[in-house]
Amino acid sequence: MPKTPSPCIDVCKYKRQGHCIGCSMTKAQKSLFKQLKKNSHREGFIEMLIAQQAQLGKFGGWPSAYAKKLKKKGASLPFDLSP
Repeated sequence: MPKTPSPCIDVCKYKRQGHCIGCSMTKAQKSLFKQLKKNSHREGFIEMLIAQQAQLGKFGGWPSAYAKKLKKKGASLPFDLSP
């Protein structure tokens, strides 16, 4: 099973109170995700990120962009991407 890819969708503009306008991660969260080695930890991080996006709002394009990235990398998640 391929490693769960980063939730980053290559927008990387931190214009929403320090959160990326593409994926909602902060710079610190991006660094943290890179350190996560186990898929279960990466998937837990993505679940937290989905909750964060729901709280912050305006991240409607992320689920489809990330789903496309998952398909390209041959990976999948055991849960739905919608908030």
